[in-house]
Amino acid sequence: MPKFAANLTMLFTEKPFMERFSLAKKAGFNAVEFLFPYAYEAEEIKAELDKNALELVLHNLPAGNWEAGERGIACLPDRVDEFRQGVVQAIQYARILGVKQLNCLAGKTPSNVAPELIKATLVNNLQFAAAELQKAGLKLLVEPINGFDIPGFYLSSTAQGIAILDAVASENVYLQYDIYHAQRMEGELANNIQKYLPRIAHIQLADNPGRNEPGTGEINYQYLFNLLDRIGYTGWIGCEYKPLTNTEEGLSWLTQYQ
Repeated sequence: MPKFAANLTMLFTEKPFMERFSLAKKAGFNAVEFLFPYAYEAEEIKAELDKNALELVLHNLPAGNWEAGERGIACLPDRVDEFRQGVVQAIQYARILGVKQLNCLAGKTPSNVAPELIKATLVNNLQFAAAELQKAGLKLLVEPINGFDIPGFYLSSTAQGIAILDAVASENVYLQYDIYHAQRMEGELANNIQKYLPRIAHIQLADNPGRNEPGTGEINYQYLFNLLDRIGYTGWIGCEYKPLTNTEEGLSWLTQYQ
């Protein structure tokens, strides 16, 4: 049976962030994930995790100025020092929060920069991050994101993500496979999940169109969940979707898996 983690950046947004942990537990989740913890003291978040007996399964490395529209800095040649400082900060948080894997957002392709330099910057940054995370006992993940929601995002397909992993050539870097982003860019969900399963360390979901909960769009999630069980995926599935109405009503799809 799949294991689902509530994404607290997307779910329970009817309440302030620090109140969402208890709501996730009340809804039946045993694990959570979110984009970033850095606006809060790590000890504050850890207290909520412990109080509600929740496991934190994922958060991202610092990704630049999110409010200004930045979506990662790993591919930006002029931000290498900032990226490396972010890796150190993320590891500090991870040690307190007990998370075992961190995701890296590559960022938007910079203009007027040679493609070879962009790729080399990303690969070098990922090599650095993979090595530092491995020392700390953490996995590094890399996530392709569809170019409709984030135009210009550097990694936008599963194959491109795998090619970057190959270039990094580290045993400590894996793919984060987001079903919603993959459906928008390429489809072939079942085939690609099976093909790349050994390289996938985390999966996220949302339906398409709309990025709402399973059952609201075109993706056959019952088939995919059965497939994941059959092929032996034992990791978490992050529920990173926007509820169509509100979070509580949108969780009706989950009851058959609890």
